[in-house]
Amino acid sequence: MNKKVEVLPDISALVARSLELILSQLSTAIEQRGQFTIALAGGSTPKPLYEAIANQKLPWDKIHIFWGDERYVPPDHPDSNELMARRAWLDRIDIPAANIHSVPTLEGEPAVSAAKYEQHLREFFNSDPNEFPPLDVILLGMGDDAHTASLFPHTEALKVQDRLITVGNKDGNPRITFTYPFINAARSVIFVVAGANKRPALAQVFAPEADDFTYPSRLIQPQGELSWLLDTAAGSELPA
Repeated sequence: MNKKVEVLPDISALVARSLELILSQLSTAIEQRGQFTIALAGGSTPKPLYEAIANQKLPWDKIHIFWGDERYVPPDHPDSNELMARRAWLDRIDIPAANIHSVPTLEGEPAVSAAKYEQHLREFFNSDPNEFPPLDVILLGMGDDAHTASLFPHTEALKVQDRLITVGNKDGNPRITFTYPFINAARSVIFVVAGANKRPALAQVFAPEADDFTYPSRLIQPQGELSWLLDTAAGSELPA
């Protein structure tokens, strides 16, 4: 695994470096495979990154957008990760509607929605049932409890190793999420983490030994590149 950790001085530098990495992966993917696939993260940290991507002149018809997790709410709900990404980025560019691969959240049954999204992904990648197809980039954040996507500490979603998509659980509220083996199949995983409140969790995630089910971000060990981009507030206490 090719793991890199970078501590940037502030949010603007974090966004600039994230953008640089994504554009590099995008260029390589389109040159080698004719398209670029990226799974987005929710939360507040990536919003300025999405706004920056929207300002780029890119071959939008060759870019496919997915989500690594989604709250189980309608796509126009204020808590929707999709709504945030649309307002910051996708509604501001000329991208084919078919290239935006929304997480289904209107079925009324989270397990049905998870199975539907998995089927869609397998059809898109033309993958066998026992394969984990690689996205080019998966963007991830991390909570102060070390969760990532909707893989929360000591939840059933952490045990799922034979599917791409499962149902996460946050305080009794269901979410649709990538499984950690699917994340680990990616060509590039980019964590973007900001804030001093993340320091205790990061210390455990980077510790030589700790419990993966208590600190789920430890489970992210992709076959491709792994980049941890941290602002100074989050990363200043990590060992050099």
